[in-house]
Amino acid sequence: MINKCWFITGTDTNIGKTIASVFLLKTANQLGYLTAGYKPVSSGMKKIDHGNFRNNDAYLFKKFSSVILSYKDINPFSFMLESSPHILSIHQNITIDFQKLSLGLSVLKKTSNFIIIEGAGGWYTPLSNIQTYADWVKVEKLPVILIVGIKLGCINHAILTQNAILSSNLFFSGWIANTITPKIKFYQETIMTLKKYLTPPLLGEIPYIKNINNISDININIRLPQ
Repeated sequence: MINKCWFITGTDTNIGKTIASVFLLKTANQLGYLTAGYKPVSSGMKKIDHGNFRNNDAYLFKKFSSVILSYKDINPFSFMLESSPHILSIHQNITIDFQKLSLGLSVLKKTSNFIIIEGAGGWYTPLSNIQTYADWVKVEKLPVILIVGIKLGCINHAILTQNAILSSNLFFSGWIANTITPKIKFYQETIMTLKKYLTPPLLGEIPYIKNINNISDININIRLPQ
């Protein structure tokens, strides 16, 4: 089975990586792919899924993957509190092991031919005191999609993240603009500037969505990367 896999990173935390990932899965589902969402490391859990504690991002991935997956298939490292993964791993004495992350991905590749892998926070989020998420992406040689949370300062953050991705000798497949506040000044000017400075194509624009859990009823035109 030929697998299409992309790593989803963002210009910051809470800028819409999960929303964009779900729309990518929905588009791929409509095109007939066998899809899987993979959230290797998550922080922050609440009671969902019949009263079980789950990370909401991973839960949405389970819901919108076209293949049947267990929660552990989607989210092997799940921490109850919200913080940087390396801080939580130290406090709970749990090592976020690259081999386990890669093993989880290899399992998904057996049943899926379109896999969206969502990181945590931004590009250089630490997974330990010596390794970042970017280090694992380099090990797996994954192409990258950048989610830009449209707000003041996002242009600088997007350019910096692009430079970091390209310096890792990874393929930068595209970017998605996500509107994270209900009203933003100079939206079109911001998009035009981002188009000028970011080298890969804009795959889609997501309007402000107040409640991510209503995403089933929303259709957004997102292009799949090449």
